[in-house]
Amino acid sequence: MIRIAAVGDVHVDKDVVGRYRPALEELPDQADALLIAGDLTRHGTVEEAECFATEFGGLAVPVVVVLGNHDHQSDQQEGLTKVLTDAGITVLEGDATVLELNGHRLGIAGTKGFGGGFNGACASNFGEREMKDFVGTSERYAAALRAALRSVEECDALVALTHYAPVPETLAGEPPEIFAFLGCYQLGQAIDEAPTTLALHGHAHHGSERGRTPGGVPVRNVAHPVIKQAYNVYQLLTDTVDTRDTALANA
Repeated sequence: MIRIAAVGDVHVDKDVVGRYRPALEELPDQADALLIAGDLTRHGTVEEAECFATEFGGLAVPVVVVLGNHDHQSDQQEGLTKVLTDAGITVLEGDATVLELNGHRLGIAGTKGFGGGFNGACASNFGEREMKDFVGTSERYAAALRAALRSVEECDALVALTHYAPVPETLAGEPPEIFAFLGCYQLGQAIDEAPTTLALHGHAHHGSERGRTPGGVPVRNVAHPVIKQAYNVYQLLTDTVDTRDTALANA
């Protein structure tokens, strides 16, 4: 069995430092790795990244993250990423990593992703250059996720980690008018084209936790405002993928 702790949209700044740490210190008893689905910071500054590294770095389990739209706000992604990697945190963007956990190999492929909408209500790569650029961005992120998932070999479980949603079900609760800005179907297609075990995302603060891709892969929205605790724990290599209740204080 592999136990994955996951959360997203923690939006760390100096006033948040210390809020999550008590629960994070309990991670070795709860999970084998921590995955964070983007929006690590509020405005994507290097200073906020340092606060995030203070809060989420130096843990007794591996920490793997993707960036979110907030982490791009100040155009300091490279500096932000350096701060995180210097703190021992793995940052994925169109690539993958494999963790050896409890005698099992866990593959994690990650990308921020992008919007664009879902079948029946999505943008199309047609018309004005601005629209082609928008949809082209969605397609590039999905292609990067597809390649990252396919690059993982000989793993016992494979997780797709994104910020934007790959399915509309986990957006339920958000206004339908903004679904196109919260995720895109191309990410779901990429997930279904690999032997993906579980897909995790954030971004939809008012969404729902559970969904599935058209191919049947379980999808979980782990945005902090949705799960309402420091992290959820998911068990892999069991009969089902499910959330285990945790005795954690809400952060």
